[in-house]
Amino acid sequence: MELTSEQKDIVKAAREFAEKEFTDRAKEFDEKEEFDPAIWKRAAANGFIGSFIEEEYGGAGLGFLEHSLITEQFWRVDPGCGQSLCALSFGSEMIQAFGTEEQKKRYLPPIPAGEAIIGFAITEPDAGSDVTMIKTRAEKKGDKYVINGSKMFISNGCTAHFMLIYALTHPEERDVHKRFSIIVIETSTPGYEATKIHGKMGIRAANTAEVSLSNVEVPAGNLIGKEGRGFYQLMDFFNKTRNHVAAQGVGVAQGALEKAIFHVKQRKAFGGTLAKLQGVQFKIAEMATRIEAARSLYWRAAYLLDNGKPDPALISMAKWYAGETAVYVTNEALQLHGGYGYIAEYDIQRFYRDAKIVEIYEGSKEVEKAVIASELLKRVF
Repeated sequence: MELTSEQKDIVKAAREFAEKEFTDRAKEFDEKEEFDPAIWKRAAANGFIGSFIEEEYGGAGLGFLEHSLITEQFWRVDPGCGQSLCALSFGSEMIQAFGTEEQKKRYLPPIPAGEAIIGFAITEPDAGSDVTMIKTRAEKKGDKYVINGSKMFISNGCTAHFMLIYALTHPEERDVHKRFSIIVIETSTPGYEATKIHGKMGIRAANTAEVSLSNVEVPAGNLIGKEGRGFYQLMDFFNKTRNHVAAQGVGVAQGALEKAIFHVKQRKAFGGTLAKLQGVQFKIAEMATRIEAARSLYWRAAYLLDNGKPDPALISMAKWYAGETAVYVTNEALQLHGGYGYIAEYDIQRFYRDAKIVEIYEGSKEVEKAVIASELLKRVF
């Protein structure tokens, strides 16, 4: 598969934007665990935020492949900064797919315009990979939902203006997959409280929080999609977002590879540069090959998604393998830096810390393998 000229222009523009905005400040953002909102505004002005949002709702109307290409370039330059921007539209996929026309017109346009941030609260302190274990309750009382519960590791928890809540609405339903619904709330609503999580291993520039929901009242009209269909809507959502995570893995791996190549070409040892050693060359070859394989997987998965043929197995393959590649390549890249890779002055240390999250969120690598096997066992070959 080869990118079109338009897609190549998108890649070039995203790379140039990231190099200009991230390079000189990435270390600062990592240390301070914060991000400059002014960069968010400039990213929105350039069409990089929620680029998949349809034009009638203020977005660029690009495909999920194009959005993933942007994600890869942002993570290639700096994962923490890349996540800070790419997560700002996390949840808008759900509204675009299942929201009413009124909801789309209300919640979507401010996101690509750089006027609002959205989030999606799914994970809980005691429920992560198994989303059927969610305990947050949304009880319907008249024309309102009253929501109570706790959410953990929520992107944009402290900064979002809108937050989607994955909640239990039908606890007595015999089919566990029909017990949940998705409701959108405004974070200014009384009873919503977010506490920033400090000391993360990686992607420190991105906001992550613990969210408490105490008698949060919202109109019944804030339901996204249908009652009791939240689990199925969430699976559709993951088919889109996991591909973006695969692009993150490819991006951080590509960036780490480039840093390793630069370093070994400069570093002198054994009568020449490290780059002349066959063992080093073999490492470079292995790293580059895995990256190309991971990139091909997510490109193909995104292409099928954009053409109305989502393949959950292929999407999970892309996400799992890209995560594994990210961890493998950043580890090898740090090894090639030797002792220099172990100190904060070298970016590769930060990339090494950032890479691991790709194997964890949006479905751990174990979950992805389970999805792959489940899908394949259903098929007749």
